Amino acid sequence: MPADLEVTFDYLCPFARNAHEALVTYVRDGGGRPIRFRPFSLNQVHIPEGEPPVWERSPDTWGSGVTGLLYGIAVRDNFPDSFLDFHVGAFALRHDEGGKLKDAELKAVADKVGIDSELLSKEVWSGRPLATLEQEHRELVSRWNVFGVPTFIQGEQAVFIRFMERNNVEDLRRAIDLLEWTRLNEFKHTSIAR
Repeated sequence: MPADLEVTFDYLCPFARNAHEALVTYVRDGGGRPIRFRPFSLNQVHIPEGEPPVWERSPDTWGSGVTGLLYGIAVRDNFPDSFLDFHVGAFALRHDEGGKLKDAELKAVADKVGIDSELLSKEVWSGRPLATLEQEHRELVSRWNVFGVPTFIQGEQAVFIRFMERNNVEDLRRAIDLLEWTRLNEFKHTSIAR
């Protein structure tokens, strides 16, 4: 069954973490709709104009976010039954544990969720996930004008949403309900009381 909701991610972003924790809970609780998780590189977004894109650079210059995305893509595409666990684990590595999105740390996340980390690492560095990242990132930008994470895509509508609370499924459900409301272009609080 094709996904009718797509959501961008980059493990670098704490707001993506907030949304994706809720998405994982939503899916596990029987959210009722297929979701496709789409990689979007924040490292690429911050490259100065005229410079080569991350997928044309050597791994030592592209930033740890790209390595994290390559692992996420490789798990999504080759170990789909373990993707949700890995996905939450990669966000936790970065934002809860203060870890780096580097090969050894991401392999440890894979091991924790029952993925053969050596097999996964071979797939990550095969070049296929990097080609997928380039293709999906370019499509997200050209087709939907995506500029950040998390962006929720339903059909031809794309909406960047920043959730302030972690794993709040009620907030997620309310936002999903608003995706079809195309007469609202921007709704942003000028400040948030905390």
